[in-house]
Amino acid sequence: MAPTKKGGSPSKARSSTSKVSLARVKGENFYRNAKQVARLKMLNGGKPIRDKDGKITQAAAFQKGEDETKPGRVQPDRRWFGNTRVISQTALDHFRTSLSTKKDDPYSVLLRRNKLPMALLDDAANPNLRKRPHIVEVEPFSETFGPKAQRKRPRIDAGSFDELSKLGSAAEEAAADAATENGTATIERLASSIVEPQTHADYHEPIYAKGTSRRIYGELYKVIDSSDVILHILDARDPLGTMCESVLEYVKKEKSHKQVVLVINKCDLVPNWVTARYIQHLTPRYPTIAFHASPNHSFGKGSLIQLLRQFSQLHSDKKQISVGFVGYPNVGKSSVINTLKSGKVCRVAPVPGETKVWQYITLTRRIYLIDCPGIVPTSAHDNETSTVLKGVVRVEALPTPSDHIQALMTRVKPVYLSRTYGVPLPADGSWEPEEFLDKLARMKGRLLKHGEPDLDAVAKIMLSDWVRGRIPFFVAPPERSEELNKIEAKERARREKGKGKASAGDGEVPGVRQNLGTIMQKNTFVAEDVQPLDDVFVGPAAAVDEADAEESDVDEGEGPADEEEEMTWNDVWEGIKPDAAENAETTVAPEDSEDDDEDAPKAKEPRMKTNKKKAANFYSDANVKNKNRSKAALLKSLPHGKRAKEGRGRRKE
Repeated sequence: MAPTKKGGSPSKARSSTSKVSLARVKGENFYRNAKQVARLKMLNGGKPIRDKDGKITQAAAFQKGEDETKPGRVQPDRRWFGNTRVISQTALDHFRTSLSTKKDDPYSVLLRRNKLPMALLDDAANPNLRKRPHIVEVEPFSETFGPKAQRKRPRIDAGSFDELSKLGSAAEEAAADAATENGTATIERLASSIVEPQTHADYHEPIYAKGTSRRIYGELYKVIDSSDVILHILDARDPLGTMCESVLEYVKKEKSHKQVVLVINKCDLVPNWVTARYIQHLTPRYPTIAFHASPNHSFGKGSLIQLLRQFSQLHSDKKQISVGFVGYPNVGKSSVINTLKSGKVCRVAPVPGETKVWQYITLTRRIYLIDCPGIVPTSAHDNETSTVLKGVVRVEALPTPSDHIQALMTRVKPVYLSRTYGVPLPADGSWEPEEFLDKLARMKGRLLKHGEPDLDAVAKIMLSDWVRGRIPFFVAPPERSEELNKIEAKERARREKGKGKASAGDGEVPGVRQNLGTIMQKNTFVAEDVQPLDDVFVGPAAAVDEADAEESDVDEGEGPADEEEEMTWNDVWEGIKPDAAENAETTVAPEDSEDDDEDAPKAKEPRMKTNKKKAANFYSDANVKNKNRSKAALLKSLPHGKRAKEGRGRRKE
């Protein structure tokens, strides 16, 4: 049965506003909007109109006929050449010499480098852009000077090839006789030039290649590119050994607009005179400061923050500056950042390799810190033992730790080993490595089967103590000549004399003074390793003092995450007076004292040391839920419990 066609249901009544009229009205287009019309014009247009003979009667858009086109000509006007400036050659040479000295000076900052003609210095140093380029070396003579050009004929004593060959053989024999007489003749091949197949002795464990991978260097270059100031962290026990020369050369050559500052960390592990001597030795190259990363007893924190603030003021054209931390593994880069932030923002450990990737940390609103994994430059050419003793490798992962004990014992004095591990010194004053490991293993109970000493376990203990700084050791600083001291004294006097004449915007970075006598020493050294300090204060006389820098720390309002100022023990003991303590135990405040406290005038607030004020709102000083902060602090300090009852009894008596 065929389906029947259902009648259409009556449509619902629509409002008058829902009806759409499709009646055509002159001048209106209901089917195309402006975008569609423009597209149709683009597709249909763009073609010239031709007559029946094929000649163009109406040119298309952006098209002209031959008779309409004319040769282009710019009207001569001297205003075209009004924006050029010509200087003399002497002025250009003077600019190059003065700018090159300022560019290479680590204590000068070139402001607005993008507006300075730095390309003039690069062109002068580039040998390919000289006045007389070597054209003949690039192109043949005939193509350079034309096919008809003739070269000068060289003066040769020989008239034919036979005579020339005889002269060459005679000169070769004369040179061989002269080399034989001088003893410089080389007949046989050198042993170093003979390539022998590698054996198992030439195999290097992959663990000794830590810090040299492509991934680590990728992180390093990211940190260098993102930083305006680079802090190179050094180990105070061996600053010259933990300095990355190749990285410094790369920054000086490729990133010369970035400032480099050397930070000697772990200065509590060496005597003060060693730190002072290394600062004097490294200061001519780069600005150098001493530092001790510690959450409670840090040193150099105020000086470093003050130095970073000066850099941020010099880079006033930027909203913020980034400070990158680079250096060997386990020199304390993350610990320095935690000390500056007064909190644990980076993962730290007494073993190397804890930082895996770079990390951004906010110090203040204008200063950002970038933590970088530790790198080992290939220019150091360290052997396996030097790599282990520099703290690059984790001790627990070493395959044969006892192989490195001999080099450790040659660096450390026997008296320090005897004092650290309680092993008595022998009669001759020194041990053999196996003998010392045997005694130490038996003393600590590290034995294997049949009572054999576990030398590898004891060696790991010694290497771990070495990396953590429990064994006193330092590399003696280089000796300074008297001539160098006199030259530096004259240079220092000249700088201080000309500092008053210098303008405020010359871009000179003022230094900071540090009192090295306040460093808390962790290790105790013998008398022959201790020398008096020539000068307790290190740094220019007109610089900011360490104590003043500590007072104006980050906690005073620049940091967005900082909430309270740190209290020291001096603040605690100065706030407690003996008379007040006795009265607090024996007396209780009367009931009317609460009202008196509210009416009493508030104490004068301390003077702000910066022009930025702390953020304050209504709840800073107001009573919240009927609780006054000063009243609550007073009630909390009063005695309660048994002490309160005893105090009331004494008061009644």
